[in-house]
Amino acid sequence: MLEKLRVEDYDFILSLVNSKGWIENIGDRNVHSKDEAIEYINKILWTENFIYWVVRTKVANTPIGIISLIKRSYLEYFDIGFAFLPTYTNYGYAFEAAKAVLLMISKLPEFKIVQATTLFSNKSSIKLLTKLGFRFEKENDTENEKMHIYTNAPLT
Repeated sequence: MLEKLRVEDYDFILSLVNSKGWIENIGDRNVHSKDEAIEYINKILWTENFIYWVVRTKVANTPIGIISLIKRSYLEYFDIGFAFLPTYTNYGYAFEAAKAVLLMISKLPEFKIVQATTLFSNKSSIKLLTKLGFRFEKENDTENEKMHIYTNAPLT
């Protein structure tokens, strides 16, 4: 189940942004308390061109991950992102949730093409992007890191 991120998700966000996978592949956001998590969520909610969905289990409504769309200054199109709590990785949740978001936005002109960025070392994200139909487009030096950019559009 997908729901828009809300302030009440602070406990989940606090756990997610401090998980090993988040810190290694996305970066430390210095969010270490309830107040910092609420501030972080509010920043997301009030930033134009940031859309975050919380992925929840159907039965218990437990938050397990996020899918995001962010319009980054160095990309031509919106960047789809995903992150899940370690307990819920490798079960297909990220694929199903990302696929649902891509289907949901596919009819909107601003989302006809979607991009994704990841570190070359993040093999699980690359595998997921490939499974979702994304193709490697190029390498880009961003914020002192080499990022791989993928797109869901046919390359010309």
